[in-house]
Amino acid sequence: MIRSIGIVGCGLAGLVTAKTLKQFGFDVHLFEKEADIGGVWSASRRYPGLTTQNPRETYAFADFPMPASYPEWPTGAQVQAYLETYVDHFGLRDAIRLNTEVLSARPLADGWTLATRDAASGTTAEHRVDYLIVCNGIFSIPAIPPFEGADAFVEAGGHILHTSQFTDVGLARGRNVIVVGYGKSSCDAAVAISGVAASTTVVARHLIWKIPKKLAKLVNFKHLFLNRLGEGLFPYIRIRGFEKFLHGPGRPLRNLMMGTVQFVISRQLGLKKIGLEPSGKLETIARSTVSLVTDGFYEKIAAGEIGFHKAEIASLRPGEARLTDGTTVPAGVIVCGTGWHQRCDFLAPDVLEKVTDGRGNFRLYRSMLPVGVPRLAFNGYNSSFFSQLNAEIGAFWIADMLRGGVTLPSDAAQNAYVDERLAWMEARTDGKHSKGTNIIPFSVHHIDELLREIDLELPVMTRIKHWFVAIDAADYAGLLPRLLKRHGFSGASSTMARGRKYGSA
Repeated sequence: MIRSIGIVGCGLAGLVTAKTLKQFGFDVHLFEKEADIGGVWSASRRYPGLTTQNPRETYAFADFPMPASYPEWPTGAQVQAYLETYVDHFGLRDAIRLNTEVLSARPLADGWTLATRDAASGTTAEHRVDYLIVCNGIFSIPAIPPFEGADAFVEAGGHILHTSQFTDVGLARGRNVIVVGYGKSSCDAAVAISGVAASTTVVARHLIWKIPKKLAKLVNFKHLFLNRLGEGLFPYIRIRGFEKFLHGPGRPLRNLMMGTVQFVISRQLGLKKIGLEPSGKLETIARSTVSLVTDGFYEKIAAGEIGFHKAEIASLRPGEARLTDGTTVPAGVIVCGTGWHQRCDFLAPDVLEKVTDGRGNFRLYRSMLPVGVPRLAFNGYNSSFFSQLNAEIGAFWIADMLRGGVTLPSDAAQNAYVDERLAWMEARTDGKHSKGTNIIPFSVHHIDELLREIDLELPVMTRIKHWFVAIDAADYAGLLPRLLKRHGFSGASSTMARGRKYGSA
């Protein structure tokens, strides 16, 4: 019998998984290596200028809206405060062990043994749980390139760090800074740095399309991309319903829509004038991720306040970096927005062999279950437009499975599903599929699949509405009470009302 559940990580996925499973009667235990909750929103990992990419109503949990006093794009500190309130509201505080790193997880016949270390005292301990859920996410291990000459650069007083480690803008004050990368974290950091640094230079290998918060300064991007129509413009692994029209007889209309948006973005941001228009079409955003425009970034590029090189760092020397375009740039600080390693080093090697393939791709049925590994699940292992909602619906699916609701297919069928999706990801992303964890831009498709499998679909009119307006997480609030009732639990019906009261504060 499964009673106690260990959860690794206290970010979005870990917290909503714990809260949901607690409501289904499970005894939950959360382990977080940082000093506070929040994952990427933790104070220990927030770079200056960090904000959400999503408007607040699309980045909240279904039954607990963000405060109405928050700006449309909340800051990192506000998101972390929201999660702290979520923890207290749902009574999770006593279940959380902060400053506790999971060193190893060993499978038993009827559960798992976790070995942990306390960051403050260094003491180790063991914990026995019936089931293990990994929620440390795909943004937990910073990836920093091995620059040639890095040792001499650092020995001479230079600094090399990841954006998640760049928590104090004061480190850049009066210094020459190079920001590596062109994703949102790199551009956010560059804008914050440019206000205090002697010089700020962005170095990036590739140009990607970025989406303004408001196209033509009028239309909020959420109404174009954060709904079913926005997802439907990109071909899914299986095309259904109206999407057959968009990618069949209606493809010229679909192409016109994509081309128009691309034209508006390029003109609005002045990309041709500053030499930063990507060579590919806008639809290439489906290959890996979608990056929102950082306020002021392109204006600072145009004004010369931020330099830009389409290149890589070839080597470092004390006080400077030589780039692959042949230029040399002064540098005392290197800030790397260069992605993350997707690994679970605490899992035993024989378990990892089943969880991942030879290329490091996670082999997870429904992005959650490793095939042939009993009593182990993952949640939050999918990059998504709606990270919190995907994790929340994932928690519903896990709860239903643990209570006997989901009938899993055979191992062979699960492996066939994983094989098909990995091959599809490889083809559509040109190999940039984040170790099998990328579902952008198909977040709602993924949610739909999970809900269909647990027989918990949204009302038809709500789904139709989601074709034309941005998806509000609150539209999913009625699903959990239905699932709890199905399994004989009650007491969740008032949750949304309390959340609404908090959200309107």
